[in-house]
Amino acid sequence: MDDGTFDKAKGDVKKAAGELTDDQDLKNEGRVDKAEGGIKGKIDEAADKLKHALHRDK
Repeated sequence: MDDGTFDKAKGDVKKAAGELTDDQDLKNEGRVDKAEGGIKGKIDEAADKLKHALHRDK
């Protein structure tokens, strides 16, 4: 599991726990973790595409 996927899963768990306990701070933390995971995933995808492009040009 890459960092982005882990953060998304962690965010889902925190958000669900916040909803169950009616804890707005925990729900917000979950949303932030989930967003961070999405951003990390996009950065990883871009880095992979760049690596492939650079290796193709050699």
